[in-house]
Amino acid sequence: MLPGAPQRATHDYKRNGTSSLYAALHLATGKVIDSLHNRHRAIEFHKFLQTIDQQVPKHLDIHLVLDNSSTHKTPKIRRWLAAHPRFHLHFTPTSSSWLNLVERWLAELTNKKLRRSAYQSVRALNADIRAWIETWNENPRPYVWTKPSERILDSLAKYCQRINQTAH
Repeated sequence: MLPGAPQRATHDYKRNGTSSLYAALHLATGKVIDSLHNRHRAIEFHKFLQTIDQQVPKHLDIHLVLDNSSTHKTPKIRRWLAAHPRFHLHFTPTSSSWLNLVERWLAELTNKKLRRSAYQSVRALNADIRAWIETWNENPRPYVWTKPSERILDSLAKYCQRINQTAH
């Protein structure tokens, strides 16, 4: 493809399946714990929680920042969390995925590895994702906020004021 040329797909493009990636980002180190699944249900989320529980030292509390997916709030998940009090869930408001740094990491995976790639099977897709994560974890890098919180909050306050004025 030429630089600046838009990405195109042929009329006979066929998706060969999808994969559901759960990822937890350790904020201090940048290391990622992942879990790939064929589906995206509470069952798979439960398996991911168990993976995190196994990989994080038992003496540490675990704070997970999540979106408001229904898979995070089922009775089975609530029971599991009640039995594992070191897990603390924090839910982002709607349209606030930027608050969750693992979303930034997922964007990096998409932009540096998956975008413009073509896979003949879900197995090939998963192998590529796993290889990328393994490479990432060999030299993980934590993300650092570059704006002071005061500037972010000021910007948010100005935005809220602007949208509230247009609502009248």
